[in-house]
Amino acid sequence: MNRRYRKTVIAGNWKMNMTASETKKFAEEMKKVMPRAKWCDTLICVPACNLQAATRAFKDLRIAVGAENVYYEAKGAYTGEISAEMLKDLSIKYAIVGHSERREYFGETDEIVNKKALAALEAGITPIVCVGESLAQREMGVTNEWIALQVKAALAGVPAEKMRRVIVAYEPIWAIGTGKTATSEQAGEVCTLIRATIRSLYGARVARSVTIQYGGSMNPTNAQELLAQPDIDGGLIGGASLKPEQFVAIINAANQD
Repeated sequence: MNRRYRKTVIAGNWKMNMTASETKKFAEEMKKVMPRAKWCDTLICVPACNLQAATRAFKDLRIAVGAENVYYEAKGAYTGEISAEMLKDLSIKYAIVGHSERREYFGETDEIVNKKALAALEAGITPIVCVGESLAQREMGVTNEWIALQVKAALAGVPAEKMRRVIVAYEPIWAIGTGKTATSEQAGEVCTLIRATIRSLYGARVARSVTIQYGGSMNPTNAQELLAQPDIDGGLIGGASLKPEQFVAIINAANQD
């Protein structure tokens, strides 16, 4: 982490978990253990049906609410989709775009991810842009090329003045929901590559201002070691964000110098 130049951001991603009533219960449990100090930014991305419930439940916890997805069109015949303006109207400040599960199960391409990122930024919403390689790609030795391509594609057309509002999350696909985690060195190397790729596009000043998260099975045991890497500025947390004690433990790790 480097708090001098950029924010530390711990974000939960609940995926298809938690009902509205469970969200309220989660918030009540969080109130008992949430640290008072606010050194890092904290948010939880929740299912669309829980956005309003989460906004109400988390308002006294200093936890922002994000969306797990956003569509790139403003309106129209897109049954089941949610536009950036709809999220904005709900006072949602963040949206995940390009998560590996969206890419794999719903066929999202780099072009679609780019359109979603642009739509989010246009509405004043911070996109959390996910990039990551499969185990096969890592074993073939093409991780760097693959990640650089994803970053460049996702940021196509994003002006330099909006890059401070972009978060990039490195999520090695082979470490999501598997219990496997990249070593701190492996994660740090890829996050350094991501920053170098941004530097090649926008220059050093912009690159050092961008928050880069690690998103592959970060948990209370490994969080501090991962966050000690200079180019890892937070986490995109899956399973551990569903358990208040574990989520707070990661927040506390991010709050340490």
